[in-house]
Amino acid sequence: MADLVAVGTAKTVDREAELTPSEIVRELDKYIIGQSAAKRAVAIALRNRYRRSLLPEELQGEITPKNILMMGPTGVGKTEIARRLAKLVSAPFIKVEATKFTEVGYVGRDVESIIRDLTEAAIRIVKDEKYKMVEERAKQAANERLVDLLLPEKMRAPKQNSGGTPLASIFGGPLPSAKKVMTAEEEDEYYSTRSSIAFQLNSGLLENQIVEIEVEESQGNNALSAMGIDMNMGDILGSIMPKKKKLRKMSVTDARRVLEAEEADKLIDMDEVTREALLRAENKGIVFIDEIDKIAGRQGASSGPDVSREGVQRDILPIVEGSTVMTKYGPVKTDYMLFIAAGAFHVSKVEDLIPELQGRFPVVVKLDSLTADDFARILVEPDNAITKQYSALLSTENVELNFTHEGVAAIAAYAFNANETSENLGARRLYTIVENLLNDEMYLADGTERTVTVDETYVQQRLKNEYDPQELKKYIL
Repeated sequence: MADLVAVGTAKTVDREAELTPSEIVRELDKYIIGQSAAKRAVAIALRNRYRRSLLPEELQGEITPKNILMMGPTGVGKTEIARRLAKLVSAPFIKVEATKFTEVGYVGRDVESIIRDLTEAAIRIVKDEKYKMVEERAKQAANERLVDLLLPEKMRAPKQNSGGTPLASIFGGPLPSAKKVMTAEEEDEYYSTRSSIAFQLNSGLLENQIVEIEVEESQGNNALSAMGIDMNMGDILGSIMPKKKKLRKMSVTDARRVLEAEEADKLIDMDEVTREALLRAENKGIVFIDEIDKIAGRQGASSGPDVSREGVQRDILPIVEGSTVMTKYGPVKTDYMLFIAAGAFHVSKVEDLIPELQGRFPVVVKLDSLTADDFARILVEPDNAITKQYSALLSTENVELNFTHEGVAAIAAYAFNANETSENLGARRLYTIVENLLNDEMYLADGTERTVTVDETYVQQRLKNEYDPQELKKYIL
């Protein structure tokens, strides 16, 4: 198993080998301000996965991930830490809300759908990696097909059916057809025309030309998926009945995307993709369970909704402690997945979770509420800082947006006061405030070159009435 993981996820393992816990924290610091305890916990958990992969196989089976429970108010970075951690090493990641699941026997999604969704995420990651490996070959093959479609009608070869049989025609599949034999003169004209079309195509002269191509009809069953049933009738009957196709007219630009995807599918081995994705889901998967405090029943409760809450906890328990879940790609073991649970725990406490579930989250970290200084740093320091986003947006309209230190401090103060005197939204409060602050600039930007400086005066003029602490107190009961 250790050798298979090393081969199947070489790229991910190499990335994990390069990242020590301190380097992981530095990478997370680029996007999340503060919360050092939570960052250290996830960095150690990620590094331990790599350490485990270096151990003898018999010892690997004895070491399981130490799942993490994060406690903290909304908007302080719980979800972002887990998401950025997964992205750092291309690990399959799924975020779910504990309140969306119901106890077995009730209508709603069952907890095993978490693992099925994680498996789908792993399939997408591996397919994307394989697509990139065959991208150039797929583009070449798609261009050849486009040339065929752009040929004059009389020069087009009769439609061929690769692997088609007379039996397939009973279910709507095409019959095999004989290849047209060309004379020497027709052959010269054919290749000359192809060369001319290929040259125009490569020069971008035919992008708006309309072509007619066959596309596969969707075989998905959304009704079953909505009920949490992991079943696709197209997959079940695919080996018996051919996939239905329909003709569609589209521009060369759109057709190229469709054909490139089809050609890439032909070039990659889906069996290999499935094997690699299952290994990655089992050994690298990260499951983030949000709002776990909402299913924690209060001590002493014995009836009503608390019974159902406890039922959901008991259904989650086997997944977290290690079990095998059947998916349409095959069985998936959850023993070595990393589970990160999170909740505000304002009303309930960690102790309100059933003891068995508490024991499966041995690492408990508390995330701090954000201060005014934290808000100021969030506005300017991360690689995806809000001020950088708005500056980039307005730069497309020739507006240069500059934030002074005093302006940033004023925005941070308003955000902190708003959270203190009304509902605490954490860093999400900044989006509301900055959007309101720059509303006029976003509306008036019309391509005219100008410079806007956001200083303390600018902020106070636009936010004083709306976010004045005395005004906010009027809305608190």
